[in-house]
Amino acid sequence: MADSSTQSIVIGASPDRVAAVICDFTRYPEWTEAMRRAEVVEEYEDGYASQVRFTIDAGVMADEYVLAYEYSEDLTRIEWHLVAPSKMQRSQRGSYDLVGNPDGTTTVTYTLEVELSVGMLGMFRRKAEKMIMDTALKQLKLRVEESGAVR
Repeated sequence: MADSSTQSIVIGASPDRVAAVICDFTRYPEWTEAMRRAEVVEEYEDGYASQVRFTIDAGVMADEYVLAYEYSEDLTRIEWHLVAPSKMQRSQRGSYDLVGNPDGTTTVTYTLEVELSVGMLGMFRRKAEKMIMDTALKQLKLRVEESGAVR
């Protein structure tokens, strides 16, 4: 059974700028430590990725999987799910929710639900999820703010 975890972070950029970095999947290996490869395998008519193949290597966890993406019209919600089970995952669902703040920053809320194919004690799984989410949000914040985002 998959548990859902949620974390938020404030990024010094507009929701549009944050969404642009999130949606630029092929550049993930440039700023996401465990990401070795990201390849858009299918696109919607508007050019946004509908399916992306990821190859990750985080030492003890290496995997290749395909995620299917859906977007709200204004890109304030980007959600995904695992297309088919992978070596390490039975299922994965997630989302980014972007809320613009009056000071020009964006609050990004990341929700992730993963069911692993390998057994892991609950407390270790929760600790790993927290670390993965915390790292992902911090790396996203760094990438957006380093890429010339202006308040």
